[in-house]
Amino acid sequence: MMTAHATPPLADRTFDAYVPGLVETHGPLEVTESEIVAFASSFDPHDMHVDPEAARRSPFGGLIASGWHTTALMMRLMVGGFLNQRASVASPGVDELRWLLPVRPGDLLRARFTVLSSRVSTSKPDRGLVRTRIEVLNQRDEVVMSQVMMNLILRELPSRA
Repeated sequence: MMTAHATPPLADRTFDAYVPGLVETHGPLEVTESEIVAFASSFDPHDMHVDPEAARRSPFGGLIASGWHTTALMMRLMVGGFLNQRASVASPGVDELRWLLPVRPGDLLRARFTVLSSRVSTSKPDRGLVRTRIEVLNQRDEVVMSQVMMNLILRELPSRA
């Protein structure tokens, strides 16, 4: 993990930990052929995602992960290392979602999170809004996916029940 600022351990993070300029990288996750096919079979059954032989004849020249699968893998890295689940309330959405390069079996993906801005909510001052640029990189440090996400994050952790 790389960070531009000292941050508390993930379990202790609240809104105040997500300062503009904070950069963290989490991963890697290895992408397997069986996971590509399983995900796509359920959610994006295009031949280039589910049929290795048909994918070889496609413009991609082989099996590739669905962009939505890549996004789901990014989310796994985000929840596992960047966002405190007790403090993260919701996400009102993402902007600028781009799938830039194909993700193939055997790729090792990492996610780089860069906090762009943060501000306390005017309507709900118990939380803040954090805007983060997210880049998913492969083992060659190529950006395969990018997006800007907004998250609502509590300013204090709720007590454990």
